Amino acid sequence: MKKLLFTVLNFAIISVHAQTADEVIQKYTVNMGGLDAFNKISSAKMTGTYSVQGNDLGLTVQVLNGKGMRSDIDAMGQSVTSVYFNGKGWKVNPFAGITTPTDVTGTELNDFKAQSYLSNQLMDYIARGHQVELEGKETIEGIETYKIKLTNKDDSRVTTYFISTKDNTLIKSVTSRDIQGQPTDVESWYSDLKEINGVKFFMTRDSKMNGEVFQTIKYDKIELNVTIDEKVFEK
Repeated sequence: MKKLLFTVLNFAIISVHAQTADEVIQKYTVNMGGLDAFNKISSAKMTGTYSVQGNDLGLTVQVLNGKGMRSDIDAMGQSVTSVYFNGKGWKVNPFAGITTPTDVTGTELNDFKAQSYLSNQLMDYIARGHQVELEGKETIEGIETYKIKLTNKDDSRVTTYFISTKDNTLIKSVTSRDIQGQPTDVESWYSDLKEINGVKFFMTRDSKMNGEVFQTIKYDKIELNVTIDEKVFEK
């Protein structure tokens, strides 16, 4: 009887201390500065470098929070441009034969839309209609993390987030992307966390496939609540 009682009580204690997906996300969100603080930011301008295949290219990203996003990569005198504004998106990529503004749809449009928010989609998953599930813990390069699965409401695509159990910092995320017509898991590794006006941004993100880095985004400067003319989102 004593042994049974001990087992029951021990299980109860474990249950009390078990984390839920909401609790993990809330701690991560607070660590980043809080969702309310992110939502109050009207706009942002981010400048830095986009590194690919040994080339460091100039990068400028302009965001109207929750409304619009424009990304420009300067490459060999030409510009690779990605734009989202009020539910629509377009792109120009002369290196892919897209020399005039061309509409984007489907998953690509959803990616552009996600980039129009300054808060991570995990932080604001309820308002955006996504579903989340805590899938236990996993050790990533010696760091114990909570593993959270997010299913996007727009295209049912799954992104898995790994958040440190120690300090509630996002370590990496994994999502399936279409690479040359093939679904491929792409890992995003986050580093160089910096506080700007009370909220935090990762200044560096490495993207990996099969364990190898294929591109890096590094911001040198992030300006918040700057004036952005909506005309920059027009074709």
